[in-house]
Amino acid sequence: MRAWMGIVGLMCAFGVQAAPKIAVTDMAFQERVEHYIHTVSAQSNVRINAYSASGSASYNEYEERYSYIEQGELRKFSGDIKGEILKSGMFQLVQGTPYTAKSKEDVYDVIKRIKNGNFRGADYVLFGTVSDIDFRQDINELANTDSHSAVLGLTLVSDFSLINTRTFEITSAFTAMGEGQDTKLVNGRDIKVTPNRGRVVRDVSKSIGMDVARQLREQLRGEVEYTDQPMPQNNLPRDEAPRILR
Repeated sequence: MRAWMGIVGLMCAFGVQAAPKIAVTDMAFQERVEHYIHTVSAQSNVRINAYSASGSASYNEYEERYSYIEQGELRKFSGDIKGEILKSGMFQLVQGTPYTAKSKEDVYDVIKRIKNGNFRGADYVLFGTVSDIDFRQDINELANTDSHSAVLGLTLVSDFSLINTRTFEITSAFTAMGEGQDTKLVNGRDIKVTPNRGRVVRDVSKSIGMDVARQLREQLRGEVEYTDQPMPQNNLPRDEAPRILR
């Protein structure tokens, strides 16, 4: 009996396949940075004595405009993505090398970063890029009151690709979105109202993490989430067998 149980245990051990390992990058972005320089300097000298007077003046003005492309990664929104992926059980998580200002690669050249060993031990890399990020502040009047609502909102939209680190094949691709807002009621007696920026960022991070995990499950496992709304019921009577009317 023990020998049989040992054989069954070995079969189970070899039959269970470990989940593949994944590295999740912070979301890449780039933006144009513009600088404007304008300097003005003026100087005057006057000499006066008993017999004569002399003076001189100088004026210099310098103006310059220049711009450059800055690349980087958002550090605040990948934690919940990693957490939701771990909860799904589809992957094991490994830490890759983050992109920094000293990095020589293009932040968008994820294939080169894989070849350079930035994601050692990972079978897949989930690479995200920022499509749009929008902070907004709105003030809305409340009818028939002396109050209004102050709203701080944030929307983040990113494109994601799941890349095989051996074949560089894209096995999943989608766009995910996260949203969050903080609303406070304000009236004339309030001197200053500060919105909760941290709560907004937390809600955006949580919602985009759930959206990423949901789309990975849909594309890799075929799992489709349904709403809890009940199906419409047909209250018509059952069909009856045909009868000949005489």
